[in-house]
Amino acid sequence: MGRRPKPPAAAKPVPSRVAEVPRAAAAQTPPGRLVAGAVLFLVGLFAYWPTLVEMARVWWDEPDYSHGFLVVPAAAWLAWVRRGRYPGLHDPAWVLGLGLLGLSWSMRYAAAQFYMDFLDAYSLAVWAGGAVALLGGWPLLRWALPSLGLLWFMVPLPFGAATALSGPLQRVATKLACLGLQTLGQPAVPEGNVILLGEHHLEVAQACSGLRLFVCVVFLAYLYVALVRRAWWEKLALVLAIAPIAIVANVARIAVTGLLYQWTDSAKVHQLIHDLAGFLIEIPLAAALFALVLWYLDKVVQEVEVLDVSALVRPTEGH
Repeated sequence: MGRRPKPPAAAKPVPSRVAEVPRAAAAQTPPGRLVAGAVLFLVGLFAYWPTLVEMARVWWDEPDYSHGFLVVPAAAWLAWVRRGRYPGLHDPAWVLGLGLLGLSWSMRYAAAQFYMDFLDAYSLAVWAGGAVALLGGWPLLRWALPSLGLLWFMVPLPFGAATALSGPLQRVATKLACLGLQTLGQPAVPEGNVILLGEHHLEVAQACSGLRLFVCVVFLAYLYVALVRRAWWEKLALVLAIAPIAIVANVARIAVTGLLYQWTDSAKVHQLIHDLAGFLIEIPLAAALFALVLWYLDKVVQEVEVLDVSALVRPTEGH
């Protein structure tokens, strides 16, 4: 299914699929830009400090959003990996930069007026985009977009969206885990979001719906798509695989937890099994399934070398 042509023999070979990192042109940063960048950073830090503190509290208190602590380091790492494409500082894009800053202000105003705190948090990435456009113009903003896009992952989902996603994920996880346990010969019966497993009642709570894993898989897929050069349909295939991977990994964790519950009646052991299952089963399995999808795409798309026929024909004297 499909073939990815190799470059012609005369062309320079491409060593890998990872985004090529050319050497950045040496550019001297004017002192004025450094001062302007420092001022913008301090103003943004002051304006968004209450928002950042509240988000950090949610990251600490709610396991579904504990990945928020990794977002800023991941965004910095992504910028460092792509440093070879750094375009330097260009003339400020006044219209674009001021427009983005105005949009972020409008989002914060709406958040305060209509009590939608998530809009205030989402406006942070928009404000950062406006600051970058004012500091280095459109080329710098275009280079920074992948890193700025990561900032959206540190914002907790709105309550309505989280509830709307958790409910269906809970029901699907309960039914599929029950089916898996029945396949393994266990007396599993679904009752709402509870699995009746012999004398044990295994509740698939909202925290076990798989929403956290879903967000983590989206995070990994975003990083991969931002770094690796693939055809658009291959990237689309990776995006479409996110939901199945998250569901399968979560169902496997619940099923294995149910099997281990059969071995002991100790509540402390049950809690330990529940806590460790996510780290020992769910996350490694999701990473393995993601790698399996990438392996399959490599096998489906075979690289073929395109030869220049004229280079193979030996010219005849006199012609």
